[in-house]
Amino acid sequence: MSSSSAALSYAAVLRTRHSCRAFGAALLGRLSYGMVSLSLVLAVEGATGSYTAAGGVMAVFGLTSVFLSPARAWSVDRYGPRRALPPMAALYGVLLAGLAAATARPGVPVLTLAVVAGAAGASTPPLGPVMRTLWRTLIPGRLLLQRAYSLDAVAEECLFVIGPLLVGVVMMVAVAPVSLAVCAVLVAIGSLALARSPAVRIQEAQNKATAASPGPVENTPSGPAAGPPRAGPRMRQAVAVSAGVGMGLGALDLLVIAFADQHRAPQAVPWVLAALSGGSAVGGLVYGAVP
Repeated sequence: MSSSSAALSYAAVLRTRHSCRAFGAALLGRLSYGMVSLSLVLAVEGATGSYTAAGGVMAVFGLTSVFLSPARAWSVDRYGPRRALPPMAALYGVLLAGLAAATARPGVPVLTLAVVAGAAGASTPPLGPVMRTLWRTLIPGRLLLQRAYSLDAVAEECLFVIGPLLVGVVMMVAVAPVSLAVCAVLVAIGSLALARSPAVRIQEAQNKATAASPGPVENTPSGPAAGPPRAGPRMRQAVAVSAGVGMGLGALDLLVIAFADQHRAPQAVPWVLAALSGGSAVGGLVYGAVP
C-alpha cells in the first residue's frame, strides 16, 4: 500500500484524535436500532397473536420517527448534542421499557401499544446524524472525510447484521420483551457517552467561535430566522424515490418474519435479516473504496 493510500485508509480515520471514542459511543447506541424493529414486531405479535397488529405498531413507530426527525435535528442544532441527546435518550429508553412491560403478557390493547410506540419513535435520538456532523469536525480533508462517511455507513449496516443475531440469542434464553429492554439500555448508554465525548465539546466550541466571529453580510436570509429551503423538481423526485425504497425496505422485515413463521422456521429470521444487511455492508465498503 502506498503512503498516500495509507493516509486515506479506514484505519487513518480511526487514528484521528477523539474519533474512536465518539464513534464507539454512537455505534453502541445505534446497535439498539439494529435490534428494535425485530424485537418490537416479535414482542407485539407475541402479546396480540397478530402480525397485522405487529405491522401496524411498527408502522406507527417508524412514521413518527421519520416525520419528526427534522424536529429532533433542530433540537440538536439549537441546543447542542450535550443538552439535547440525554433527554431524548432517557424518554426513548423509558418508552421502550414500557413497551417491554406491556408486551410481557397478552391482552394489552393494540391502540395502547401503538400510542407508546409512536411516542418512542418520536423521541428516537438522532445518533447517526450527530456522528456524521462530528466527522466534519474531526476529519481533515475531503477524501479522508469520504472514507469516514463510508466507514460510518458500513459500520451501521454491520449493526443491522449483529442486531437481529443478538435478538436471536436473547430469544434463546428469554422472551422478546427482554430484547426491547436491552435496546433501551444500549441507547441510553451510547447516547450519554456520545454527548460527553471530547468530539462534541470541540464541535460546540467551534460553533461558538464561528457564531461570535464577524462575517460578511449576506443579501439572502440565513440561520434560524431563515425559512426552509424550497424543494425543486429534482429534490422532490429524489424524495419520492427514497420514500418508495424506504417503504419496501420497511415492509421487508415483517414479511421475512411472517414468511419464516408460515414455514415453521422462526429461527431463520435473524440469519436472513443479518444476511441482507451484510450484503449492504459489502456494497458500502466497495463504494467507499472507489473514488
